[in-house]
Amino acid sequence: MAPTLFDHGAKPGDLIEIFRGTYEHWAVYIGGNEVVHLIPPSDDSSPFGSLLMLLDSSRVQVRRQKIWEVVGGHRFEINNLLDHKYEPRDRHVIVREACRTVSSAQPYNAVTHNCEHFVTEIRYGKSESRQPGQVVQSRFTQDHVIDMLCVLNLLFLYLRGDQFDF
Repeated sequence: MAPTLFDHGAKPGDLIEIFRGTYEHWAVYIGGNEVVHLIPPSDDSSPFGSLLMLLDSSRVQVRRQKIWEVVGGHRFEINNLLDHKYEPRDRHVIVREACRTVSSAQPYNAVTHNCEHFVTEIRYGKSESRQPGQVVQSRFTQDHVIDMLCVLNLLFLYLRGDQFDF
């Protein structure tokens, strides 16, 4: 059963992992049933929309919202994933840093600067993400990934309307 408004158990400074099917979204819990997170660059949750998001670097905004607005109907859990590797900052420092970023524009790239990078930087002072590596390790060899990215880049350029000759 999914946690309810009154029993999610998060403490200020905890990382919240939200399972959205093909990817996980991340937020920092700041107390008062609120989180700070990156607004994804696309609301298109289709596989093709997610693929375009992966290929297109852009800027996003940091938003402060009620946890339930961000989680919606998805499953989520508290996941302070790097506590075994790094010492987390003090909770009040995590909350202060998260709140300082609200309304700021941030770079976004699903591989190099995604929402998991954002929250781990705030909690640990180290920007890390397991998601890009997990996709590569679990589904493809390195050669297949390079081939696929080349083809997808051409497809993206074509769909964007770029003109080029072969």
